[in-house]
Amino acid sequence: MRREVKIGLIGGSVALVAGIVGGFTLFGGSDDSSPQQLTAADAKSGDGNAPEVQTGPLTAAEVDTTAKGFLTAWQSGDAAKAAELTDSPAAAKTALETFSKQARFSKVTLTPGKAAGGKVPYTVATQIAYNGAKAPFSYGTSMTVRRDATTGKPRIAWKPTVLHPALGKGDELRTGEAEAPPIKAVDRNGTELTPEAHPALASVLESLRDKYGDKTDGKPGVELFIHRAKSAKAATQQPDKTLKVLSKGTPGTLKTTLDAKLQAVAEKAVKAKSRASAVAVKPSTGEILAIANSPAKGFNLATQGSLAPGSTMKIVTAAMLIDKGLTSPDKPHPCPKYVTVGGWKFQNDNKSEIKSGTFAQSFAASCNNAFIGLAGKLSDDDLTKEARDVFGIGLNWQTGIPTFDGAVPVQSDAQMAASLIGQGGVRMNPLNVATLAATVQAGSFHQPYIVSPSLDNRTLAKAARNMKPATASGLKSLMKLTATSGTAAEAMAGLSGDFGAKTGSAEVDGQKKPNAWFTAYHGDLAAAAVVPASGHGGSNAGPLVRTILNAG
Repeated sequence: MRREVKIGLIGGSVALVAGIVGGFTLFGGSDDSSPQQLTAADAKSGDGNAPEVQTGPLTAAEVDTTAKGFLTAWQSGDAAKAAELTDSPAAAKTALETFSKQARFSKVTLTPGKAAGGKVPYTVATQIAYNGAKAPFSYGTSMTVRRDATTGKPRIAWKPTVLHPALGKGDELRTGEAEAPPIKAVDRNGTELTPEAHPALASVLESLRDKYGDKTDGKPGVELFIHRAKSAKAATQQPDKTLKVLSKGTPGTLKTTLDAKLQAVAEKAVKAKSRASAVAVKPSTGEILAIANSPAKGFNLATQGSLAPGSTMKIVTAAMLIDKGLTSPDKPHPCPKYVTVGGWKFQNDNKSEIKSGTFAQSFAASCNNAFIGLAGKLSDDDLTKEARDVFGIGLNWQTGIPTFDGAVPVQSDAQMAASLIGQGGVRMNPLNVATLAATVQAGSFHQPYIVSPSLDNRTLAKAARNMKPATASGLKSLMKLTATSGTAAEAMAGLSGDFGAKTGSAEVDGQKKPNAWFTAYHGDLAAAAVVPASGHGGSNAGPLVRTILNAG
């Protein structure tokens, strides 16, 4: 017996009748369940001539009819018919045919919402069934209807999010035994780390489960999860994501290098900003102590971001210049108001200059042209080599989670000059920048890591050489001066002992304010932070780093 339910469809102009057929809820507005998509162009084609291609914005009726037809066909199990209403029929047909089978969905119900232009939201309500385990599941997603430029017909822009909002290219929704057991991640002192207590670690904990779950004594449960496609770049690899647990597994304990107390402090510090990221590391070992992002959910900018680091890059540039004998902290080193390289005229912030100062004074004041002025004495690959061979930037870091490991490409002329001050093609994130400060403090590069390499016998990246003793002592004096009387002095005021810092402000096209950077070390703790589009590094990112250093 057929049970009819009236449902108002998108835009409110068409009523849908829902009927239960074969476990699926179908939508149909008349005795003929096939949607009629008659356009003005079709009406003109009765004389036998080729129809005119419809152009212009879609009407509400076109959006309604296309969405209705797609949902009706999909829910009736007719993947081919649904796919024909998309702009990628072959891809859509394959995805639709495998979707419910892999996810183990049954009794699926689609409920459309109100369209906004060509975007049509809808909810999916279903039951998951696997080996006797059953659970209800629902979520919302959407489709976008557009006019096909070739045929003029309304078509759904096909992409994975039509099936589920969290699906990316190549991802799959699966139900079955989880690919890794759940983990009980603990910090260096045995304190449990959970996404509830540390929201900023949610994606990190998912990545750790992906990589190390099967190396613990845990047992997997049955879950609905997103199986992520393998990324060609480690930095962009996203972990599998659990959407629904049908039967719980047994967590296995995984020890990390994180410090729960320092993690909480870092999270609180960045939370004060609408957007900010910070990382803390242990210079003597490379152990990662804290990773924090604001907002807490979303992309992990702290370890996977790729931004121009601004003047924090002058740590590497200064090391290179000292290594090559081109300068030293006490050497006279003027910073002219203007410098021209490769046809580009560079000027200092506020057209400032240091006419007769030392290199230390130029470093502490972060005077750009003191560095750019030596571009003519450098080879195109000098900075790239220094960054890689001494600071480990651009090597393949094996941290235990997906990371972007920095990039200092070989460039020439004006772009090479810009790279000397952390612009041009130079790209880093707070983990990379914290490692710069850590390398200065330790005198050598220690690759950052969050899980001991002994767990999986992976090989940590090693720099080709340690910093030269004279360069190491020179850099420490430069960063100490910057922290006591230079651009970092306000944020670092009151500290005692072994400490140093460097500020950065990276200009970004289209932003009214630069990205603010700050990195520093104090004893055996180094940290870095970035606050996008906020202004000067010392006053915006500096307080975040100082808070972390105080807690350590």
